Amino acid sequence: MPSSVSPRRAKVPDKRRAADIAYDRIESLISRLEIAPGTPVVEADLADMTGLGRTPVREALMRMVAIGLVVQQPRRGIVVSNVDVVDHLDVIETRRVLERLIAAGSARRATPDQRKALVAAAQKMLKAADRGNLDGYMLADQELDHVNHAACCNRSAVGAVLPLVVQCRRFWYAYQHEGDIAEGARAHLAMAEAIASSDTAAAGAGADQLMDYLERFARRVIDS
Repeated sequence: MPSSVSPRRAKVPDKRRAADIAYDRIESLISRLEIAPGTPVVEADLADMTGLGRTPVREALMRMVAIGLVVQQPRRGIVVSNVDVVDHLDVIETRRVLERLIAAGSARRATPDQRKALVAAAQKMLKAADRGNLDGYMLADQELDHVNHAACCNRSAVGAVLPLVVQCRRFWYAYQHEGDIAEGARAHLAMAEAIASSDTAAAGAGADQLMDYLERFARRVIDS
């Protein structure tokens, strides 16, 4: 477990459960490869790194085991799972179906505030991309996902897509030299604006545009 990452003692927002905050912080560390694939996971270390207690960290790890982000291995305990290049196109193919469903649901059901928040998050992604700030881009991407997933009101689809989203984030950090985050930001903005317009067909097309972009990126990595 890396020792160079400083504890984050930020106040936990009252409206979100500590376990949800722990999940986001640990997922961010894993997605950014600050905790590398194959690294043993120690609850006490994660509590220090996230600035949260061991109980929410334990709850977050249970969720991560369920989606395959971390795995239990004999004699090694819990370790971070590997980034699988070969199967990544299957991940995107499956995610495509779910993202279309989620985007269309958000286009129908999002509140006015949620529509504004989606576009605002996508615009943050574009600004981060212009600065070459991958961490800022990914944080804004995570923010967009939170709003989109809440707005669609389809917990089954969200539960199915979350592990795929995390795999895509890790893939990005592992192979970012092959990617273009400005192109990704534009694809997210197109989807967000389509959702905000309440046009379900356009929202689905926007989700397809985003998945097309991720597929092109994955193929560049595989073919390189």
